[in-house]
Amino acid sequence: MHSLTQDYLKKLAFSAEELATLRAIGEHQGKQALYFKQSPEILRGLQQVAVIESSESSNRLEGITAPHQAIADLVVKNTEPQDRSEQEIAGYRDALNLIHQSASHMPLSVNVVLQLHSWLYRYLPTEGGRWKTIDNEITEIHPDGRKLIRFIPSSAFNTPEAMKKLIIQHDKCLKEWDQEPLLVIPLLILDFLCIHPFRDGNGRTARLLTLLSLYHFDYQVGRYISLERIFEESKESYYKTLAKSSQGWHEGKHDVMPWLTYFWGVLLRAYKEFELRVGHLKIHGSKTQHIRATIENMVGPFAISDIEKNCPSVSRDTIRLVLRQLRDEGIIITEGKGRGAKWKKKQ
Repeated sequence: MHSLTQDYLKKLAFSAEELATLRAIGEHQGKQALYFKQSPEILRGLQQVAVIESSESSNRLEGITAPHQAIADLVVKNTEPQDRSEQEIAGYRDALNLIHQSASHMPLSVNVVLQLHSWLYRYLPTEGGRWKTIDNEITEIHPDGRKLIRFIPSSAFNTPEAMKKLIIQHDKCLKEWDQEPLLVIPLLILDFLCIHPFRDGNGRTARLLTLLSLYHFDYQVGRYISLERIFEESKESYYKTLAKSSQGWHEGKHDVMPWLTYFWGVLLRAYKEFELRVGHLKIHGSKTQHIRATIENMVGPFAISDIEKNCPSVSRDTIRLVLRQLRDEGIIITEGKGRGAKWKKKQ
């Protein structure tokens, strides 16, 4: 829409550093097929961890939380959600799996956007997949309780037409104007969030659309590395750049570069992490060796869940076995008991 018009796109200029980032992302994309062929077992483990982390982080960004183990069970064991938070997380899990399995059959459309939103609410009495019926605003709550209106999105009355135009402009950018997908995708997400078409669930839907759109152009890193986790880990920059780039959006006078630079940085970080994880797992061979190497690199106290993130193909029972071996060898000691127990290397 406001970012995806010919007039606006013609005004954009990129620095040598920004172009270098785009080239680097392209180089990583070109190498991804090599990893796909060489390490299928490792990749299956990474994908499972990514779905857990994405389901957890994307919802936590919206204040929706649940115990990590409960989320892992929802994803790995496909357990039934027990409360509202778990219902929302399970909906996100299902939407992620839908994209992972069927992205090539889900070209971007108004109906696909509505479908993804509806899946967020499939375990809730609230019905998803409907445009907002009342105007909304993007606010920021300060520690002292003051509410700051950061942005006023498109009105409820204009939302259906705005979303229709957004999809049309997106298609024109790619099919008629031959624009670079790595430019079009983040601008699509920015415009979507400025329209803010739903009463709730806009951020989560935007992150699902990010994954889907990247799949359409064979940027598959989001299958194995959680982009949502990286967004959460850098959430201050995530929200700050979106805020900067949305100012003046209604008039088409906004500056998209803060958001573009941040978005490309997230994608580049994900690819680097992907290659590092796959290479690390291959180098260390056996599961026991991999767990030991992971612990050797730990700084400060750590939990079993910290090891699981770096050893996605290893069962929790195997991790516990190695931890006991290292404890008996006098290499590590335990702090605390039960589910809150931590481990640390012996000084």
